Amino acid sequence: MRQSPANRILILIKTEGPQLAAAIGDALGISGEAARQQLARMAEEGLVEPVTVAAAGRGRPRQLWHLTAAGNRRFPDGHAELTANLLATLTEQLGAAALDTVISAREAETLKRYRKELETAGDLAARVEGLAAIRTREGYMADSWREADGSFTLVENHCPICAAATACAGFCRSELETFRAALGAEVERSEHILAGARRCAYRITPR
Repeated sequence: MRQSPANRILILIKTEGPQLAAAIGDALGISGEAARQQLARMAEEGLVEPVTVAAAGRGRPRQLWHLTAAGNRRFPDGHAELTANLLATLTEQLGAAALDTVISAREAETLKRYRKELETAGDLAARVEGLAAIRTREGYMADSWREADGSFTLVENHCPICAAATACAGFCRSELETFRAALGAEVERSEHILAGARRCAYRITPR
């Protein structure tokens, strides 16, 4: 299905971070002026907003377009409010230990599924690429690449369980352990949405 220019812009900013209008025009194959007109309409709808940043040296300030909270809500949230309420009720009624049990069970099931999907991946590069594909199917808008030093970076531009993770940091800890076990590698989180970053990012190195 052909996406509207507005949706393409939302996805571009979500996956690549704040953008200049000219860069958005280049990505969409339209002029910078046409991109600015589209961005102005989206700003009226409350989906994007411009932020002026100082340029390096004596250059003119630049205007970068960011997603607003409303723009971010255009992406799947995994039934955020319901999830957060269920977790709060579970903890209140059954205690923190019950929540830990749920998280551990989810971790075990997820790890089993990931290992099965990655069992034919021959090396770490293939496993990282496979994990990024799995996470994208699950709504995380993931990507991966090899760094110059031989390590790998896995990024997730969206978190469909952000409400659950906000309510219980155990979900984030569990996912980190799942990545380590599924990849058979060292995995460290370098950027974290819950810490205010635009995305979650992980540095992956062989054991």
